[in-house]
Amino acid sequence: MAILHTSQPHEPWNKGKLIGQKAPLKLKDIWAIRIRLQLGHKIRDLALFNLAIDSKLRACDLVKLRVSDVAHGGQMASRAMVMQQKTGRPVQFEITQLTREAVQAWITHIDLKATDFLFTSRVSDSPHLSTRQYARIVHRWVEEAGLDSGSYGTHTMRRTKASLIYRRTRNLRAVQLLLGHTKLESTVRYLGIEVDDALEIAEQTDV
Repeated sequence: MAILHTSQPHEPWNKGKLIGQKAPLKLKDIWAIRIRLQLGHKIRDLALFNLAIDSKLRACDLVKLRVSDVAHGGQMASRAMVMQQKTGRPVQFEITQLTREAVQAWITHIDLKATDFLFTSRVSDSPHLSTRQYARIVHRWVEEAGLDSGSYGTHTMRRTKASLIYRRTRNLRAVQLLLGHTKLESTVRYLGIEVDDALEIAEQTDV
């Protein structure tokens, strides 16, 4: 007598997950996370959060930053430039006063040297924070701020300031340069601005 084996239904890998572009943080969310980190004396996380927002770097580039990329002669720089891993092209970013103070506090706190990775890993076989570790940290930030972690990710950090700049200036070329995109079309898709702008126009149109 043949025995029939009933296979378990295959569960999609993306079940329960939001697929696609991750939302940028709103200004009130940025400050909610920032203040929580300040009050909790999370020195590393505050430096990481502020620098992620300012730099607009991809996770793979952010976690590999060295002290020498953002500080010279013991002084924090107001601007920095790094080579992007994905494109092999340089990209510049600003380091605002709040971020300079937070990063300097972190460097001093653990006595980092110029050649050290800025965000060291707590895992012995990794010299710097991994993108997976960084992703977990981002999810913890948004969850503790009362946000849906499934709607946010590491690209949230890259998109946040770029989205705010576009909203204030409508200068797409400037955002393209800040994100290090080679094509303007990539910036349009990345920000999702065509859809957002269309919805904004629709909301302002009474019928």
